[in-house]
Amino acid sequence: MFRGSGRRPMTTTKFPTLAFGTPRKLPRASELAGRVVVLDIAFAAEGSGASFQKVTKKLIDGLGPRLAMWIDHHDHVLHEQFRSDPRFVLATKAQHGACPEMVTPERVAQAGPIDTICCHIDFDGLCSAAKWIRGGVEPYEGADDDARAIDTRIGTPSERALLIDRALRARPRDDAMKGLVVRFLATGATDRELFGPIRAAADELRALEDEARRLAKGYEIERDVAVVDARGAQTYYDKTLLLLLGQERARISVVHDDTTVTAAARFDSGVDLLALLGLEGGMPTRVSLPRDRLGDVLAKLRR
Repeated sequence: MFRGSGRRPMTTTKFPTLAFGTPRKLPRASELAGRVVVLDIAFAAEGSGASFQKVTKKLIDGLGPRLAMWIDHHDHVLHEQFRSDPRFVLATKAQHGACPEMVTPERVAQAGPIDTICCHIDFDGLCSAAKWIRGGVEPYEGADDDARAIDTRIGTPSERALLIDRALRARPRDDAMKGLVVRFLATGATDRELFGPIRAAADELRALEDEARRLAKGYEIERDVAVVDARGAQTYYDKTLLLLLGQERARISVVHDDTTVTAAARFDSGVDLLALLGLEGGMPTRVSLPRDRLGDVLAKLRR
């Protein structure tokens, strides 16, 4: 299970500071030390409860020349505005199913020394950070493929990647766990002492999966859209699993709770939720919007 990549990693002179973010919630530029690289964080989409101007552009402008590179693989209409800036390496989800495959030795060298990595909070983002630290070399052979399988939910990831993904889903707010995952991957993904807490956290997902399966019994289907009200959750639940269970019943699944409406479709379904919902950017097959958009979301998806 713990077989390395067979290549000696190129690492930075020191382990960089890690910061974590999402398209809708980014750290302040003042909180990020030195030169910064941003990995696997989409530009904020209008209508998602945030905006490009107030979230993404605010960080870009705040960092100024300290922004060494921004690499991302989520669709956004404003990508074109940054084509002439070599610091921005922007693709669509169709072009790259996951971000680590975009982190290459050439791009790491082009960016030069960095002090801080700001990355997304899932396996895709953390693997991208680890690969950057390793100079663009995979943490282990097949890590890029694992990231693609996990991010698209197509294919079968390795046991190691599945356990990491489960640990992150079990503790979505645990930044210490995210840091541990990056260190485990950046050091070659073979340290059993580092992997122990990750495996233990993965076991915690079972209870969240049980609650997701209970909630899934409440799915209602109309016009190939499966909808479930998760406000009746008795404890924390695994939203990813709940959405996948909905997709077993209909082409599009929708989960709504007290604050958020999340819609999802299979990566290979041909569904473009951004187009259907009139959003400017993000992931075409999974979007999250404020709860007050529920009626509008359902009306557009059921047309």
